[in-house]
Amino acid sequence: MRAAGWIALGCFGFTSLMVACENDETATGGPGTGGSGATASGEGAGGGGQGGSGATGGSGLGGAGGSGSVALPPANEQLDYQLGGAYSPPNGVQVLSRDRQGEPAAGLYNICYVNGFQAQPDEADWWLAQHPDLVLRDGNGDPVIDPDWDEMLLDIGTADKRAALATIVGDWIAQCGSDGFDAVEIDNLDSYSRSEGLLTPDNAVDFMALLSATAHAHGLAIAQKNSTELLGRRAEMGTDFAVAEECNRYAECGDYVAAYGNLVLVIEYRQQDFDQGCVDHPDLSIVLRDLNLVTPSSSSYVYDAC
Repeated sequence: MRAAGWIALGCFGFTSLMVACENDETATGGPGTGGSGATASGEGAGGGGQGGSGATGGSGLGGAGGSGSVALPPANEQLDYQLGGAYSPPNGVQVLSRDRQGEPAAGLYNICYVNGFQAQPDEADWWLAQHPDLVLRDGNGDPVIDPDWDEMLLDIGTADKRAALATIVGDWIAQCGSDGFDAVEIDNLDSYSRSEGLLTPDNAVDFMALLSATAHAHGLAIAQKNSTELLGRRAEMGTDFAVAEECNRYAECGDYVAAYGNLVLVIEYRQQDFDQGCVDHPDLSIVLRDLNLVTPSSSSYVYDAC
C-alpha cells in the first residue's frame, strides 16, 4: 500500500547487523488468529518457513541470533517489494518484503508485511462478526473507512482496545517469526490521519510500541512504515528501521535518514523519483515498482533497483 506474556531476555551485541533490545520489555502478543488471511488491496503473497519464539528465525542474512536480539536488514543492498504476489527475486536482491501469507525466500533477508492498523477489505466481514467493538465507528455507528483502499480503520483509541488488537495482530507477528521471516513492517501507522479526528498520534505510537515489543520477543526486527511526522518518536515506538514509500517524490528521504541512518528501504512508483533518489541517496536501498506491485507475468510489471 501507500502510498502476553513474552519478555525480552538479556541482550547481546553479535555483529553490526544485530540490535540488542531492552531488558524487561514486555509484549502483548496473544493466541488470537486474524481474519481470513487476505492480502492488502492491490497486494498479495508472503509468509512460510520455520523459526523459534524469542530467537531470530530468519531464513538468510538475518537468521543468526540469540534470545533477545534481532537482526537488522543489511544496509544499501538490493531490494524487492513483492506485496502483489510472490515470484523469484531478480538477480542481486538481498532484501525482500512479502505479505504474511506467503513464504520467505531462502538466503535473503525477509520482511513480513502486516496491515496492523486497518482491516483488509476482504477481512471486513470477519472483523465485524468477531470483533465489532474493535472497528472504529463514526458518530452514526458506522465503520470509518479509508477511502483510498476501502479499508476499515481499527479502533486503537483506548488502552483496552489497543491491548485486544495487539493480541490479534501480535499473533500474526508471531506467525511471521515462526514462518522464518527476519522482520515485520506494520502498515497504516498513519491511520489516525484518516480517522475523522477520532484517533490521535499518541494512540498510534502507543499501539506501535506494543507491536514492537511483540516482534522483538519473537526475534523479529520491526519497521516504521511511512509517517514522517512520527519519526521523532522512534524511541517510543521501539522501531528498528524504516520502510518509506515515495520519500523521494515528497522530499522526505532525508528525514528518514536522520532518524534511521542508512537503514531506510525506499519504494518509488515513478521513474523520475527513482532516478533522483539513486543520485541523492546512493547509500539507501531504493526500488522502482509498479503501483499495484504485480508479478512479472503482468504487462504492467515494473522493477528496477539502484
